[in-house]
Order: sequence, then C-alpha cells, then structure tokens
Amino acid sequence: MTSHAEKLPILPAASGSEKAVVESSQGASILSRITSPAQVRELDLEQLKQLAAEVRQRIITVIAEKGGHFGAPLGAVDLTVALLHVLDSPTDKVVWDTGHQAYAWKILTGRNDRFESIRQYQGLSGFLKRDESEHDAFGAGHASTSIAAAYGLAEGRAQQGRNNRVVAVIGDGAMTGGMAYEALNNAGLRRTNMMVILNDNEMSISDNVWAVHKGLSNLITSSGYNRVKQDVKSVLRTIMGERIIHAAHNLEEAVKGLLVPGLFFEELGFRYIGPVDGHNLDELVPILKRAAELEGPICLHVVTRKGKGLTYAEADPITYHAATANMKIETGEMAKSSAPPAYTKVFGKTLVELARENPRVVAITAAMPGGTGTDQFQKAFPSRFYDVGIAEECAVTMAAGMAAEGLVPVCAIYSTFLQRAFDQIIHDVALQHLPVRFVLDRAGLVGADGPTHHGTFDLSYLRMIPELVLMAPRDEQELRRMTRTLVEYNAGPSAVRYPRGNCSGRIDLDGMDYPALEIGRGEFIQKGRRVALIGIGNMTQHWIEAAPDIEAALGHEITVFDARFVRPLDREALLSIAADHEFLFTAEDNTIRGGFGSAVNELLNEEGAPRLATVYGLPDRFVDHGTPKELYGELGLLPAQLAERVIRKVQG
Repeated sequence: MTSHAEKLPILPAASGSEKAVVESSQGASILSRITSPAQVRELDLEQLKQLAAEVRQRIITVIAEKGGHFGAPLGAVDLTVALLHVLDSPTDKVVWDTGHQAYAWKILTGRNDRFESIRQYQGLSGFLKRDESEHDAFGAGHASTSIAAAYGLAEGRAQQGRNNRVVAVIGDGAMTGGMAYEALNNAGLRRTNMMVILNDNEMSISDNVWAVHKGLSNLITSSGYNRVKQDVKSVLRTIMGERIIHAAHNLEEAVKGLLVPGLFFEELGFRYIGPVDGHNLDELVPILKRAAELEGPICLHVVTRKGKGLTYAEADPITYHAATANMKIETGEMAKSSAPPAYTKVFGKTLVELARENPRVVAITAAMPGGTGTDQFQKAFPSRFYDVGIAEECAVTMAAGMAAEGLVPVCAIYSTFLQRAFDQIIHDVALQHLPVRFVLDRAGLVGADGPTHHGTFDLSYLRMIPELVLMAPRDEQELRRMTRTLVEYNAGPSAVRYPRGNCSGRIDLDGMDYPALEIGRGEFIQKGRRVALIGIGNMTQHWIEAAPDIEAALGHEITVFDARFVRPLDREALLSIAADHEFLFTAEDNTIRGGFGSAVNELLNEEGAPRLATVYGLPDRFVDHGTPKELYGELGLLPAQLAERVIRKVQG
C-alpha cells in the first residue's frame, strides 16, 4: 500500500529572467504554455484576458467532471491573473483566505498539469498548502485567517530588512469573523506595509456609483496625487504647523466619507481604494499596480461574482458553491442521489420535530445552515434561528447567554470549526454549568476537503471538559435518540458528534419512536466470550461488520459493545467486559491521543481491571484528503482490516 504520508514535491520558484513563451495569435492557447508566474508577468492586457478565459474554462471542465468547489474559484479568476501579472511570486507573498478561491492560483503556479487530481486521493489539495508549492505562502481551510497571516509575514519581512510585497485576499463572507478585525486593527496601528484585497462577491455596483468610485480610485492611487499630497503637507507643516494638517486631513476624510464606502477601513489606519470591478482587467490591473506601490496598509475593494462565466452559477451561488462529479456543464444539472439520507438531514428533521414540541428550543450556527441541517429549522422557525456568520466564538457564548435565560440552545457547528471556540466552551459554558447543546457535524474523516476539515480531535478536546456529556451515534436511529437526549438534558453542557455522509438506510425514520437515552449507558449489540469489540459512533458499525470474520476464524461468538457515550463512560458495562474477556479492542474515528480508547483504558487502570484494551483509531499525524473509504483503507480501519488485525492479535 502506498503511504498517504508521502509529500508532493515542492515546486521550484520561477526565475525572474524567464520570458513569456506565448503569443496572442487567434486560436492559440496561452494557458497550455504557461508553466510559471514569470510568464504571466510578461503578457499584455489582451493576452491576460485570453488567459483568464482559458483558466476559467479549465476550472469548469475539470470540476464538472471531478466535483469540488465551483462558484468561488470561478469568481476569483480575473483577480488571480491580475495578481500574478503585477506581483512576483513567490518573492511577493499572497495569502488566500480559506483557499477554495485559489484554483486559478494553483493552475498558474505550475500545477496545471496535475489539476485533474484536485481533491482526489494523493492528488492536489482543494486548499493551499505550504508543502505543495512554495507559491502557497500560507495554508488555510478555515476562514478569516488571511489578514493576520499576512500581517505576520509582513512584519517578519520587515524584521529581516526585506521589501517584498505581502497581500491578503479575503472574501466578504470571511469578514464576518472577528479575527479579521483584530488583524486589521493591529496592522493599521503599526502602519504595516501590506495590502488587503476585499474580494466582495455580494455587493452590486450601479453604473452611476461606479463612475464616481472609478474616478476616485484612479485619483487616490496615482503617483502624482500622492506626491503632491505629501509636498503640500510638508509645506503647510513648515508654514502653519500641525493644526492645519489635521484640519485638512479631516476635510479629506469627510469628502471621502461621502463618496467611498470604506471609511471604516480608513479609521483603522488603512488607505481604502475601490470598489473596483474585479472582472475588468483594463481597470483592475493598472489600479492594482499603483496600489502595490503605495506605502503603509492598503485595502483594495474588488467586486466579483461567484460562478463568473456560467449564468446558472452566477444566479444561484449557494447551489453552485460546489459541484458534484459529472455535472452537466450546459445546464448545471447535477446527478441526483438515490442513497439514504445524510446524517445532516436526519439531524435537521429531528431538531424541527423537537422544536415543535418545545417552543424554547432555538438553533444557532456559524455560517453553515445548509451544512449543519439547520436550514430546515430556519424555514420552520425563522424567528428562533440564528446564523452569526463565521464567528464560532460568538455562537458559543451567545448560546450560553440564551441558556442562562432558560432557552434550549442547540449550537450546530462542524467539528473542525468548533475547535475555534474551545475557550468559550470551557469558560462561558461548562464553568457556569450552562446546558448548551453542541451538535458537531462532519466528525471523523470527511473526505476530499482533507486535514483542515477532518473532525478528528473532538472526542479528545471535548471529553476533557468537566461535566460535559459527549455522545456519538452508530446509525440514524441513534442520532435521533441522542438529539432528543440533548434537548431534554438540563444538568449541564452536552454534545453529539456524527459523521459526514449517508446513513445506513436500514431504518424507516417516519413515525419512528426515539426516546431519550439514559446518560452514560451503552448497549450490547451481541454477547460472546474471550474477545470484546468496543466501539463509538460509526466505528461501532465497523465492528459489527468485522465480527462475523473474527468469529469464523476463532470458532466462537464474540462480544460487540456500543459505548454510545465517551463521557460519562458506562463504567459498569466496561468493567464487566474487562473481567469476562481475555482481549479488549476499541475503535474510533478520532486521534488515538486522548480519545475514546484512552478514556476506556484510563477507567480500566483506575479500577484495577485485569487487562487494558488495544486501541485502534486515527494515527498521531494529520491525515490527508481522499474518500473516507480510501483513507480508512490506508489506515487499516475498514471492517475487513480490523478483523484481520484482531485475529492476528488473538492468535498470536
């Protein structure tokens, strides 16, 4: 088996002396001849336009076939071309917020020949990665980090006496995250030489307003304007002192406040430029060139459209945020699945049913209503639904406040994103014994999004928190029962985590009774002897499927136990299993460091049990991207592989 830990080779930097080998004769492909950003810098405007069209078509063709992020990368094509034309990557640093905007960046920085492998097992990452290319200045799969990272890069440059340019590209959606404002505040106070490009793909610009902004942007970025401005300041300071300079500055700010929707950035210390049409290279390229030469912190406001180039994707950016494999380019039709419902849908359906029973139930999410299933709640109870944007810390503390007022807050956030609110869970929720209910979607290995989105640490970081009840279901029926358990449990904080993907399909959800669980009580799936397989969440199902092979090899029935709870553990059941069986095995889709297996062995050790469990789970490293089946296979966690490992252990 090929190890998935193997790293893709770092791509070499382009030589500054390289020249473009492209010609803009009609019908000639420019993209096919681009192998480095240095060649993009040599193109003229007409060639840049042709290149942008070819890159956009490349993205459409590959993603329609393979699946992946769609709207955001199409919207950022022209901006990417302009950046690579103006800047000198990798000497100049560009930090892309979250990275799914940056498919064009990958294509034009030496990875076009591998673009078909994007988000595929052992292929290109769907996000930026420092160990994939030296043109990827900073990796990220979580939003709102780019400005702080660029601020750090810029200050690191200054400390070492270098003068390369540093740019952060952040979407307007990521500007809902507080970290972006913390970085803006600090960079503005320090007057750091850096540029923030606000890639605004929501705001529309009317013709009359655009005419004003276009003229003002050209004016305030021109070298003549800024040179005269500094000369006038110098003369006035000599003749009349600082008071007149302050008055003139106030006048300038007042005028700009009337004309420019960027006074907020100016007040934070950034020179604001824009809005600029992000799809008009005739305007974008010269303004970007001039902005890149200005000193101090700069904010360039660029307006783009998600899904640019495809009418249906532009009209419906939510549906076409990502495309499934084998999408029909002509119509945008995506294949309809006949698979069982996703866990996300089951949770959403259940929460709506419980909210009808209890009017105090409210739902909170952080920019992910569709991704967490709370969009169903939003439609049913709009006044009881809260989407706080990309602000997980706010979501958790807000939920704590609601719990303090007697509501039943259900805080639904991806497992990997809830990591951002770890302190709030401890300080604002658990320490105050507040019954906030956490629902963690995308727990375990999530697939093509890779290590930034795998929810592989939640059992470890949540089980250490005193009083927090932590559950994981093996199937859809258990998820429904655990969701009711959350809603009805009022003694303190509680959480349920479940995987991405489809349920078993074996259970009819309509009309099914789903009573709450007894806290801390697991379930024996079957009872046998000698060997006990102890599972949590969907890994219990792996044990159920592995058991027949193990029994066939050993010649007798074995025990399979679904722990259901990571905290509190079913002490009575686990101690009896340890006393009655020679071999104990645990399995989880969480890191083995501090996870479920560790919790079981801590209990057995504390109670002086005669034996400890062999722990199977995710290794002590970051797991790359691929389908869950591919990744479980690589890690030896498929049912047949688990069976083989157990048999070898038992038979010696």
